[in-house]
Amino acid sequence: MPRKPAASPKPRRRWRRWLAWLLLTPLLLSILLVLLLRFLAPPISGVMAERIIEARRAGDEGFRIARRWCPLEEFGPYLPLAVIASEDQRFLDHMGFDTVEIGKALDAAEGGGRLRGASTISQQVAKNLFLWSGRSWLRKGLEVWFTGLMELSWPKRRLLETYLNIAETGDGIFGFCAACEIRFGKPCNALAPYQLALMVATLPDPRRRRADHPTPYLHQRASWIVRQMQQLGGPALLQRLEE
Repeated sequence: MPRKPAASPKPRRRWRRWLAWLLLTPLLLSILLVLLLRFLAPPISGVMAERIIEARRAGDEGFRIARRWCPLEEFGPYLPLAVIASEDQRFLDHMGFDTVEIGKALDAAEGGGRLRGASTISQQVAKNLFLWSGRSWLRKGLEVWFTGLMELSWPKRRLLETYLNIAETGDGIFGFCAACEIRFGKPCNALAPYQLALMVATLPDPRRRRADHPTPYLHQRASWIVRQMQQLGGPALLQRLEE
């Protein structure tokens, strides 16, 4: 009985090539995007787009984003220092992930406590710029991917500058340049360190907290931030951004 001719390997090879392109294209595009945004100011962030969509769904057609991109120098020395003191004191030493804080968070969870966040400034840039709010394993995996890409290709100075420009700082307000003008009527570099600490103390809930109408909690938090700024060595710490 004659044998059937073997199936041609060409369809299989074609299928594998398509699968490879399907997997590689998003990865290559994400790498290209990260490299471009090292030098270019992003026109919008993922969280900004999310807020616009939320407002449209709620019927708020007049909703507008208030933002202004500022180079790092325009923030003055105290705002970047306040952000590091409050959000990520090992920012200049880690590679995107603070293993010390992650360990503390896991120990607290194992002890029966609530699992607290341990996100670094780098992770927050990845989440705010490229992704969306909320919790899921997919979003967390993408956050790790983008954080690693940025840490490998961006200097710490650019990471900090981007964070200060895209962080959500109020309802419809993004970046501290716009927030300082709206809340205090002055640019960031004209505000006192305590006022800047109040601005940072509104995080991570700036849509409900206001630095120009501080609660006792905000005063307590801002005082703690100022003490941490001093313990970190003051503005001299930022000289390491130029190394």
